[in-house]
Amino acid sequence: MLPNIFAEYFPSMSSHVKLFAGTASRYLAEKIAEEYGQPLAQLELQVFQDGEMQPIIKESVRGEHLFFVQSTFAPSDNLMELLLMIDAAKRASAGYICAVIPYYGMARQDRKDKPRVSIGAKLVADLLTAAGADRIVTMDLHAAQIQGFFDIPFDHLESTPIFYDYLHGLELDNLIIATPDIGGSKRARNFAQYLNTDFVICDKYRAEANKVAEMTVIGNVQGKNVVLVDDMIDTGGTLCKAAEVILEAGATSVRALCTHPILSGNAYERIENSKLEELVVCDTLPVNHKTQKIKVLSVASLFATAIRNTHENKSINSLFIRYMKNLKE
Repeated sequence: MLPNIFAEYFPSMSSHVKLFAGTASRYLAEKIAEEYGQPLAQLELQVFQDGEMQPIIKESVRGEHLFFVQSTFAPSDNLMELLLMIDAAKRASAGYICAVIPYYGMARQDRKDKPRVSIGAKLVADLLTAAGADRIVTMDLHAAQIQGFFDIPFDHLESTPIFYDYLHGLELDNLIIATPDIGGSKRARNFAQYLNTDFVICDKYRAEANKVAEMTVIGNVQGKNVVLVDDMIDTGGTLCKAAEVILEAGATSVRALCTHPILSGNAYERIENSKLEELVVCDTLPVNHKTQKIKVLSVASLFATAIRNTHENKSINSLFIRYMKNLKE
């Protein structure tokens, strides 16, 4: 039998992983790629004079498993860039396309809470699916039910292990968890269970969006080191108000753990001048101004492991169970 002289031109049937970075999340994608153990794949973003963009994949992706890292925070160009990257990969015959979205934008628009409003989280889900995504990986959704907007596999990672590790190192006495609003009570309860402690609730009333009119503490914080937990921090008004109210109720100290640092408006100044001991956030979004009170923890290792488990068809949930078990031991 004659040797196949063209064998070198036929790709292997086994798929390989290629990691791509969106413009807004390149800082994080580089860390994920380093943790994963391979460089980012080549992609060029061509921007026309009028602002129109066109992603160009600079290497073959036929049959490959692709992971696009891009958070969809404002401006909406970040979402559009992700959709175009997915579309380009689909048209280049990629074998599998996964959108890695550390921060899922428009997640606050998860329902019709007033007449004649959009449900932006559902629209984004439809757009990602229509563009050609086969899977979504994200972290700490504002509302967990958003997963139901998708008809494709969806992995919802939690920042809890990262924050748990940080808190464990502080060795705080009389620790208690708090949520800045009733909507986050489930998150606070789960966090308290990990730490084997109690939790309290800050009940707030908003006169208008991003402005807290009144807040009260439900629970006893006398002599406690309080840790506020939330999925995001936008203007910082709620957290700063909660810190004041909790201290007035007799707490020893107040710090906050928030996954997504949106930090819009004068949030940085507000945090710096607040009663908070510190604000600990993840790098799912870029922190543009470093202050003494803001500490950033990286999610790169967690996402890199999730990507590897996804590619190797391993459980994502077992990743958290094993991690938390190791921490407690």
